[in-house]
Amino acid sequence: MSSIPSQPAARITRAEVEDFLYMEADLLDEWQLDAWLLLLTENAEYFVPSNDALHGDHRTSLFTIADNAERIRQRVIRLNDPNCHAEFPQSRTRRLITNVRIIEQTDSGVTITANFVCYRYRRHERIREYVGKYRYVLLQTENGLRIRERRVFMDAHELASLGSVSFIL
Repeated sequence: MSSIPSQPAARITRAEVEDFLYMEADLLDEWQLDAWLLLLTENAEYFVPSNDALHGDHRTSLFTIADNAERIRQRVIRLNDPNCHAEFPQSRTRRLITNVRIIEQTDSGVTITANFVCYRYRRHERIREYVGKYRYVLLQTENGLRIRERRVFMDAHELASLGSVSFIL
């Protein structure tokens, strides 16, 4: 009696990852934060480590942002509130995504990196440029790719000149 071999999981292509990242960037740039939340897994995490400990652990190192899923949802609620003075009126942002690479692929998803530039325009402030690298763990779900982990590595030597990071990088 022979057993039927299991089918390997479909491979996720770089084009699929790029399309996903471009869609996410558009949602963030258009302040469609509730729609952006739908791209996250229930246990998603969002990290922005300090630039002196890029590969540190958020439990033992200082991070600019170290949000679990609940903190991400609370962040979106605050950003959508017109009483959120840090982002009212909302900043205008424009993200450019480049050098998308699949680093690791498993049956459940992919780990990817991509370079980015995010331009931020805010009333009465100079234009801010945020440059760095994204690292995502994306899971394949019945609803498509979803973000399990999102890390933002800033290239700036010092972050103070960038002003407050009150929006989602």
